[in-house]
Amino acid sequence: MDFTAPPAGFDIDRLRTRLSLPAAQPDVRFAGFTPAAVLVPVVVGGVEPTLLLTRRSAHLHDHPGQIAFPGGRVDAGDTSPEATALREAQEEIGLAPEQVELIGRLPDYYITASGFRVTPVVGLLRTPLQLQLDAFEVAEAFETPLSFLLDPANRRRGSIEHQGITREFWAMPWQGYDIWGATAGMIVSFAEHLLKD
Repeated sequence: MDFTAPPAGFDIDRLRTRLSLPAAQPDVRFAGFTPAAVLVPVVVGGVEPTLLLTRRSAHLHDHPGQIAFPGGRVDAGDTSPEATALREAQEEIGLAPEQVELIGRLPDYYITASGFRVTPVVGLLRTPLQLQLDAFEVAEAFETPLSFLLDPANRRRGSIEHQGITREFWAMPWQGYDIWGATAGMIVSFAEHLLKD
């Protein structure tokens, strides 16, 4: 798959360079957290780059109905976070691994409410996408313009109380979708890596 001609306004080489830095070591304060990985799928080839997101099915035990990246906990047979992210993306949305160019990782994201240590793995996809959703896990998949998600004016801070502890989170409402929590936090991390000087 050839990603050498990036769309206007999106510097793929810059992103590759930013994500090729050595991954941070896991934070020892969260040593007991369950390892997981998600695919942060950047879709190029359309009018403008987008991020592919999913809405989780309402009956799921973890984060039901929430907006998420494809992904999940690491299985015993997974050899790396990349392997986990690709396997989960194939299981959840039918995204074949050969449709993805992996370009790096973002720092691990710790979800204290559910005890997950999530490694976000960034990959490039080219349109047209051929997806087949697993209806048990995923209610729908949709794309959100990267320009919207990268703009700090579209973010707001919120808070939620869980087990007597108040936690702050990012939120980015978009066209009826409530993008918040860990997903929004990883998008903010992605924006910081892409836009920092």
